[in-house]
Amino acid sequence: MHRLGDLEAFLAIVERGSQTAAARQLRRSLQSINRSLLAVERTIGVELVRRTTRKSSPTEAGRAFYQRVKPAFQEITAARLDAANRRTEPSGLMRLGAPVLFAPAYVVPAISDFMRRYPRVEIDLKASDRNVDLLEEGFDLAVRIRQLPDSRLRAQRLGELRVVTYAAPAYLAEHGRPKQPADLRRHECVLQATDGELETWPFRVAGRQRAIRVHGRMRTDSTAAAHAAVARGLGIGRTPLWQIRDLIDQGSVELVLESFEPAKVPVHAVWPASKIAAEKTRLFVALLAARLKREPL
Repeated sequence: MHRLGDLEAFLAIVERGSQTAAARQLRRSLQSINRSLLAVERTIGVELVRRTTRKSSPTEAGRAFYQRVKPAFQEITAARLDAANRRTEPSGLMRLGAPVLFAPAYVVPAISDFMRRYPRVEIDLKASDRNVDLLEEGFDLAVRIRQLPDSRLRAQRLGELRVVTYAAPAYLAEHGRPKQPADLRRHECVLQATDGELETWPFRVAGRQRAIRVHGRMRTDSTAAAHAAVARGLGIGRTPLWQIRDLIDQGSVELVLESFEPAKVPVHAVWPASKIAAEKTRLFVALLAARLKREPL
């Protein structure tokens, strides 16, 4: 019978592409990883992984074995973790990542509730709009506001948000209100920096998504600066609704082209597929999801 540690090493080698990367992921020595792989192959009696100096690739037998073993290993690991978590109160460090503006507005209030409820938990929050590598950078969990094409991540949908087009009343009084997305081509728009790429904004026109190219003399890499620029009448902007709700309430800006808004953007909690989420992580995701259901996005 295989030891779980040996199977874990085999799975990591296949997923990471080399024994060195597997050793780094599992925080084991390269020699230990190699011994585990040899133990699995010796028990089965067939080569599962072809080794080179730089890469390890599964054989045909190795791929078939991986596909059968992976879900079983996840179930066993989840069962062990669930049993262990039932005996202990959530504790220890949890490293979280979240977008810069979303973190203080939504994640920190959830952290506050969570830390009061579980005093033995420590939180390390990194607020960044960069697409962090959860596994390489050691994150337990991250919040991402986008579609998730990356199948290597496990995810739970937390909610969805509106992305709106908006402008200051003074700008609209001087330049007119756009009636359809194509009208934006003759308007000044406040743009967020996109590394020199052409700026296009998505809209839904006649039931289909359509990208409208926009231009403007004002460009910034700061979301807060873009909001301020639009409120000052420098052009039309585009942003998640929750970020400018205060400006709308104050009358500093108003929405335009509401009937052409694109599909809402999903908000997900994500964690590495190679990890079974710890109990404290699952509890935090549940708490954050509950808060986002109560608070408008």
